[in-house]
Amino acid sequence: MAAVATGRCYTRGLRWRFLILACLLGGEILITSLWFDGRSIEKSEGLRALLGAWGAWVLRWAVGFAGLFSTFAYLRHGRELAELDSREPLRTWMLAAHAGCFGLFLLLSRTVYGPGAQGDFSVVIWIALAGSVAASAAFGLIPVTIWQLALRITGPLWAYSAAAAVAACTVIPLVRGLWQPATHTTFWMVQFILSHVSPQLVANPERMEIGTRAFRVIISPACSGLEGMGLLLVFGVVWLVVFRAELRLPQALLLLPAGMVVLYLSNSLRIAALVMLGDAGWPDIAARGFHSQAGWIAFNLVAFGLSLGARHWRWVSNRPMKQSEEEHPAAPYLSPFLAIVAAGMLAGALSGGFEWFYGLRVLACLGALFFFRREYRQVDWRGGWVGAGVGILVFGLWMAGANAPAQEMPKALAASSPALMLGWIMLRIAGGVFTVPLAEELAFRGFGLRRLVSVDFDLVPWRVFTWTSLLISSLLFGLLHGDRWLAGTVAGVFYALAMRHRGRLGDAILAHAVTNALLAFWVLWFGRWELW
Repeated sequence: MAAVATGRCYTRGLRWRFLILACLLGGEILITSLWFDGRSIEKSEGLRALLGAWGAWVLRWAVGFAGLFSTFAYLRHGRELAELDSREPLRTWMLAAHAGCFGLFLLLSRTVYGPGAQGDFSVVIWIALAGSVAASAAFGLIPVTIWQLALRITGPLWAYSAAAAVAACTVIPLVRGLWQPATHTTFWMVQFILSHVSPQLVANPERMEIGTRAFRVIISPACSGLEGMGLLLVFGVVWLVVFRAELRLPQALLLLPAGMVVLYLSNSLRIAALVMLGDAGWPDIAARGFHSQAGWIAFNLVAFGLSLGARHWRWVSNRPMKQSEEEHPAAPYLSPFLAIVAAGMLAGALSGGFEWFYGLRVLACLGALFFFRREYRQVDWRGGWVGAGVGILVFGLWMAGANAPAQEMPKALAASSPALMLGWIMLRIAGGVFTVPLAEELAFRGFGLRRLVSVDFDLVPWRVFTWTSLLISSLLFGLLHGDRWLAGTVAGVFYALAMRHRGRLGDAILAHAVTNALLAFWVLWFGRWELW
């Protein structure tokens, strides 16, 4: 526990660094896709024309290669890779170079994708900057020696993954004959989903146009879902070859069509979510970043889930099953929060304009807390006057920055029966004062704050943290609160200080609960429903 004693954070496990790398590069790809449209250079000349014709395919290959290689490396060599150890601190100078390269990359992208741009030199520099962005992030987070050892352990797996990604990108045009019927099926499925979510559904089967009055999309053959199915087919073939000794045949062959069906259904959900995102007031994000990246995210989730689940299903796996399950110390801290997030997505889909099923969030959190009740014995749930005082202080700061126009009670709730209205309000109070503080403090203070200090977070004393862990965990907490992210970040800092005072998570939970209780009172007494 030298990292705890000295206050320095060495990430002894590499999984966290790889996860940060994936999120960093994935976020930067998303930002780039939001700002610049490849269609602007389709009719250009020289290297810009080549970039317009092949840029999207190269990006698809890169994302596909990363997903394939990561999945196969984890499944095939996970234990050997887990033994790699790096006590070297992050190379801050290289990460600073990464930030500079990415800034220059964005600036030059305006020239490359701008109207009337001429010359090939800028495209060459732009490509070099793109490579520098990826390399500086990779080597800034993970030492070169670790990359070399990882490549040595995985052997020719990188070549198999690269070839599979090429095959996946190549097989897509070969199935054009199936695009038309698949497009009609996708249209019908999206229409079915949106009919249960949006009361303003607009559908034109002749033009394959579907959406709402505020936002509509045209489902082209390329959006039919066959692209993802082709990718998964190639992935599945490589997976069967690489892991043939661990699989029971022919049973394992049935996993391929099952996975393709799941991915095809997820494509319809993706388009429906795209429409709802545009209808909610974010048409640019829906049409660019979400449209281009959500399909790849779904592919990686289905591919990884399929192969990982097969390893634990005796009907298709020859691997010896472990006598006892591996311990996951983070699960008790993160599961209640993730349960609320998942239940919120389901409640939003079921409720339409007003979230009538808010109670699902409360029930999901209570279920997760009950499931892990034995693991919470080490948590000190006691709270005192310091926690209550911090809660009142955070409420005052929150209200000082509340500049949004006052809103009355939602019309759907106001028009409901007194019993239904009272029941919903009671559940909303229970969620805000009880389950939300418990879940969020377990996740952000109990886990996040200490995990950023040491990989063995469960051994970190409750009163120990670093400035880095305090700021990052509080910022993540603040981002949950949308446009009030700054106030949320400040609140996270104060809740962490409340916990540090006596080393009790209960003080942070009490502070959070007091803040939310005062907000609930303000909403109900003064009619400030925008605060909810």
